[in-house]
Amino acid sequence: MARTAKIRKVSHARRRKTQARGGRRWSQRVTRESDALALEEGVFTQSTPRQIALSLKRSADRSRRRKSDPYRSAMSMLTFYINRAGKGLSKTRKARLEKAKDELRAVYGKG
Repeated sequence: MARTAKIRKVSHARRRKTQARGGRRWSQRVTRESDALALEEGVFTQSTPRQIALSLKRSADRSRRRKSDPYRSAMSMLTFYINRAGKGLSKTRKARLEKAKDELRAVYGKG
């Protein structure tokens, strides 16, 4: 029983520390202020997977700050959004974003 209480205290302390550092929406900030890509407004809310992929490609190709090749930067940002920033996505939006991965591969000729 004492062990459980200790774990709760640690998580509460961590939560307070996170909120003091700038809130719980760190993933939103990363998506908005990424050091690697300057994303177009509303890129992840576009209506087709192809539009999402093309927008990410434009952003990655234009970026001078990225550390790896444009394909990896674009795919990394899309995957990050799906895994973190898009936790509350509907099934249809998540499916659209997953299909955007396939489109991104096709646009870059990777498969």
